[in-house]
Amino acid sequence: MKKTSLLSAILGLSFIGSASAADITVYYSPTCPHCHHAREFISGTLIYEYPELKVTEVNVMEPSTQELFQETLTKCKFESGGVPVIVVGDKCEQGYADFMQDTLREYVEIDMTDEQKAVAAENKKAMAEDAQKFKAEHADRASAISEYTVAAESDEEVKKNEQGSVVWFWGLLIVLVAGLGYVLVRKDKKK
Repeated sequence: MKKTSLLSAILGLSFIGSASAADITVYYSPTCPHCHHAREFISGTLIYEYPELKVTEVNVMEPSTQELFQETLTKCKFESGGVPVIVVGDKCEQGYADFMQDTLREYVEIDMTDEQKAVAAENKKAMAEDAQKFKAEHADRASAISEYTVAAESDEEVKKNEQGSVVWFWGLLIVLVAGLGYVLVRKDKKK
């Protein structure tokens, strides 16, 4: 029992400070007005309130995103293919209306520390006082939003494969050198 408690405490301590805002994925159609409003709220408000937030937008009208969108609908247990679908961490929402803004904030804050929540509250207050000034001072936050592309996912896979190949190469080289060294040392001992 003590070992389990000790292990739990050690694991718990190792994750302190690693909590962050839940990332958002927005599945949208360019012709959908509700999608436009949802994306506007996220890009014009949430990314400024939550400095660690990352947003991925997925255009469901692109043929390359259809499979991903269907997987998300299944995961979220949505029967219709209506958009927007907003995924925040493991929470899913389908559709958008202004009354959902506080719910989306709650989802984003689920894994945040008290300090991160305090920063978000300060940012929200500053946005309420002078949104244009705050946005201008934090213009770099616009880079928190990225468009999903199959090419980007493929590039990541290529990088992982390349890294794996390098590891295998060096591992194999070490084994071969060690084997050769062993053979040479044994050969010297036989003489």
